[in-house]
Amino acid sequence: MNISTILDQIDMGSIALPEFQRGYVWNREQVRNLMDSLYRRHPVGSLLVWETKTEQAVDHARGDGQLAAGVVKLLLDGQQRITSLYGIIRGKAPKFFDGNAQAFTGLYFNLEDETFEFYSPKKMEGSPLWINVTNLMQRGIGEFMQPLFTNPDYQSKLNNYLQRINAVEGIKNINLHIEEVTGTDKTVDVVVEIFNKVNSGGTKLSKGDLALAKICAEYPDARDELKKRLKKWANAGFYFRMELFLRCINAIMTNEALFSALKDVTTDRFKKGLLEAETAVDTLLNKIASRLGLDHDRVLGSPYAFPLMARYLDQRGGHLDAQDWNRLLYWYIHTILWGRYAGSTESVLRQDLLAISSPDGNLENLIALLRQNRGDLRIKPDDFKAWSMGSRFYPLLYMLTRVHGAKDWEDDLPISQHLLGSLSSLEIHHIFPKSKLYRHGYSRAEVNAIANFTFLTKDTNLKVSNRDPVEYFAAYEAKHPGTIASHWIPMDPELWKYENYRDFLAARRELLAQAANSFLDSLYSGIIPEPEVTTSVLERQIVAIPGGIASEAEDQALQACNTWVAEQGLPEGELMYELVNPDTGEAIAVLDLAWTNGLQEGLSQPVALLIDEDPALEQIVNQAGYRFFTDIDSFKQYVQREVLALEQELAIAS
Repeated sequence: MNISTILDQIDMGSIALPEFQRGYVWNREQVRNLMDSLYRRHPVGSLLVWETKTEQAVDHARGDGQLAAGVVKLLLDGQQRITSLYGIIRGKAPKFFDGNAQAFTGLYFNLEDETFEFYSPKKMEGSPLWINVTNLMQRGIGEFMQPLFTNPDYQSKLNNYLQRINAVEGIKNINLHIEEVTGTDKTVDVVVEIFNKVNSGGTKLSKGDLALAKICAEYPDARDELKKRLKKWANAGFYFRMELFLRCINAIMTNEALFSALKDVTTDRFKKGLLEAETAVDTLLNKIASRLGLDHDRVLGSPYAFPLMARYLDQRGGHLDAQDWNRLLYWYIHTILWGRYAGSTESVLRQDLLAISSPDGNLENLIALLRQNRGDLRIKPDDFKAWSMGSRFYPLLYMLTRVHGAKDWEDDLPISQHLLGSLSSLEIHHIFPKSKLYRHGYSRAEVNAIANFTFLTKDTNLKVSNRDPVEYFAAYEAKHPGTIASHWIPMDPELWKYENYRDFLAARRELLAQAANSFLDSLYSGIIPEPEVTTSVLERQIVAIPGGIASEAEDQALQACNTWVAEQGLPEGELMYELVNPDTGEAIAVLDLAWTNGLQEGLSQPVALLIDEDPALEQIVNQAGYRFFTDIDSFKQYVQREVLALEQELAIAS
């Protein structure tokens, strides 16, 4: 079937997208590669569709478009390709679209070098050799050839240009082979299994995707209702996956870990379970924030403990006494530290759900299961030998800073009072400056050791900047005696010297372990008083999001890099760029330096520099369609090789 006919069938409702398919995720580079392959008449693969009766397709098709009567083909493999072609040829997204339309908007073709690029005014404006592909597909070749016919500079190549423009316009008439899955035995479960096998090179559908598809068949608004809750939590700085929330609902309604338990749940029961799970998660977030100080996503640690906690809370009508709360939070902290849900989530969750559902089910059973795996829940100094903000002990350090009396060095006020505001939000601080540690020959793991981290307000962090510990420790100790020690920093001045850095780390690990055990023991025994909570954590603005420039030295390096880019005749990037979630409009990360439209408008996919950031941020940026670099040298090589093509020019000159 040729591409034009496929698009016509989408418009008529004869081809649609199944509900269990994920949204559109391609970036501009992938769209360009597809069009280049089609232009050169290279194979781009066949399509796979599930042919089913319209009455069955209604239960499984995405979007609110009208389906054709009789039989409908649901697209199993080829969504990204067909959506891209629909957007380019029709000039708009199809009805079932869910994604970023900028990935296929503004595509141009160059008649001279036969390349596809996205619109760049600096490069394309005023040149008849750059053809808007969407306009060409919709209006034909006439208006694009006319400027070439009347310009003597192009007369010698008119035949070549005509062949090339015809080849681009002819893309919509290329035939794509369609494989069909048919038969009454092809249930949605069977079809999803086929889909996963075909799509083995991409992201497979999860069990949660399939469960949600089944729910949406009876309750079409389910996905939107889930998204509303996710948006609410994202507004407060907590970024949950839809599957995690669905797992909370499942645990509350069925006391099961497996999503298959949802098969017999009615729509009315699911709606009730959704509200119950929302209430439970709200309560847990408020309690974890107020009691443990874990008040944003990056320090939440182990979100997969939430289904168990939601079930435990719901079982007891949403209310726990002080002792129960203390034990539940004690258990939660240890799930973070020892990776209780880091492996096989469903099997562990099933075991834990059984522990609280038995006749004598209580939190002691859960804690006993942790002890079976660990033997001893005491924290040892060596446990703090981990490094990077991705460590399980990073949330513990943040928690201790918030709830165990650490004070800000400038104003001598408890860190727990610093929550909001542009100059009072908490920031990670390297006690010994990174750049100077590297100059003294320490490794990256040593430089980014957890024991070299503490938390300060932004204002204090800026004032400390890149100063040596031996200098600023003494100054703050004189100004506010005891504030330095409140961060579990050894007070022997000999340990504040670079040559004794390893001894400093060892001594601080001892202090951190003592503080952690003291807090956890007090929590378990109920000695720590319940704090008074006046404001819900869900009513405040986001406390922190991943990323950001960590030091003055890093800022200077990025500024110099930006200046270098401008010297190459390219636009400067934006420092500290806020990346937002396209679904919610909320900020989800801060990029050190970013070119959101590429280094030339539309020339390439978005580009970002991420210096010394953790893998979680890199994953967020990658999912947003950015090409990112983690050091300035490799970024410059990219600019020279792929944007400026300096290497090629030098080769020609030589």
